[in-house]
Amino acid sequence: MTIETFQQALPHGISLSCRAAGEAGRPVLMFLHGFPEAAFVWDELLEHFARPEHGGYRCIAPNLRGYERSSTPADVKAYRAKPLVQDIAALIDMSGAPLECLVAHDWGGAVAWNLANQFPRLTKKLAIVNSPHPGTFLRELKSNPKQQAASAYMNFLIRPDAERLLAENDYARMWPFFTNGGAGASWLTDAVKDRYREIWNGPAGGPAGAGLVGGCNFYRASPLRPPRPGDPAAAAIDLPHAMLTVDIPTLVLWAMDDVALPPELIDGLEQFIPELTLEKIEGASHWIVHEQPGLVADRLARFIRPQ
Repeated sequence: MTIETFQQALPHGISLSCRAAGEAGRPVLMFLHGFPEAAFVWDELLEHFARPEHGGYRCIAPNLRGYERSSTPADVKAYRAKPLVQDIAALIDMSGAPLECLVAHDWGGAVAWNLANQFPRLTKKLAIVNSPHPGTFLRELKSNPKQQAASAYMNFLIRPDAERLLAENDYARMWPFFTNGGAGASWLTDAVKDRYREIWNGPAGGPAGAGLVGGCNFYRASPLRPPRPGDPAAAAIDLPHAMLTVDIPTLVLWAMDDVALPPELIDGLEQFIPELTLEKIEGASHWIVHEQPGLVADRLARFIRPQ
């Protein structure tokens, strides 16, 4: 099974670079990546679910706006929730049928939670891997010092010089995103690091770290970050319950050793998601998709195609 790449122009002027596997016209699974990654991180799962013995799906992983060769608007406001959801909703519409499942991790999950709330017709099921639901995340950012400390890095990523600092000394500040609290990060080989460098470097001829501008803009555009003096951030936000409910079958796969997203974030999910399947994975970190891709594939398969 081979990975194909293509550039998809959307009706509202944004273009998303995509990776895909499987036969066009088959039922679709879509995979959304997070920070500081890109669509290539899903390749193993794209190939897995495209095989006939695993469903023969058409599997698509877009690079979110601001990443890889996807459109990278200059205006930080272009990275708010509404336009991010608009991109993925348009991409799904262009597939011609509702998704069998939308699978998402980290920032991709933030987009997916909002899409499932606003456009539930677009996907039959939702699968989230270590991406906090906005209701529980807001609650914890407002009230839990543990979560506030765990999310303090967000206030670094909104600095105007964040990309330059992250690129210094061969991305010395970036690699700890993967290794801090991880299970050894044996998956982070030299070859994988080169894939990340290629994404983070951005277009040839640009300054080192140019490929991180879009990802940092996701943080700059969002108020869901820890409050600090002079910046109320999450403390100034209240979201009505109607904006937080997800009325489609939802799997939340939660690695319990995530240092940035502690387990308190999955407490109370049932008040927002009536059809919730929650599975806790001990001994795995935020990067479970890399650490245990076989386990992730197995749990997704059980959820998407229950026996």
